[in-house]
Amino acid sequence: MARIIDGEKMNLIGGKVKEFRIKRKMSQQALSNKLELMGVYVCRGSISRIEDCSRTVTDIELYAIAKVLGVGLDELIDTNGTVY
Repeated sequence: MARIIDGEKMNLIGGKVKEFRIKRKMSQQALSNKLELMGVYVCRGSISRIEDCSRTVTDIELYAIAKVLGVGLDELIDTNGTVY
């Protein structure tokens, strides 16, 4: 069975997550901690893998990351990134 994303990148938000996190002067650990306060458990290492697009992101994680970073869901999707 073919995967939906058939390439090296496992998500479309990694670059934007890193960009917005750095703009807010937030460490990966701080982002992880704030997500945990929302009941979404994503360790610091997983934040790193999301940012380098080597880890998939669930819809719940996407929503929580957007909330913590104070951006809309559409702002996190990198439509210029090549996935295929």
